[in-house]
Amino acid sequence: MKCNVGTIDKVVRIIIGVVIIGLGFYFKSLWGAIGAIPLFTAFIGWCPAYLPLGISTCKEK
Repeated sequence: MKCNVGTIDKVVRIIIGVVIIGLGFYFKSLWGAIGAIPLFTAFIGWCPAYLPLGISTCKEK
């Protein structure tokens, strides 16, 4: 898997993931588990949704 998630994208994904999980706890809803998806993609540095679209926010080396 080639990295396709850049640094700013990772930070945004982590913030969004934490907010979604926090809202899930606040509203006592299992929908908060969806927040694990942006966290997971941020930590591995690869987003499967970017692949068919040809998007990459990662700087080329």
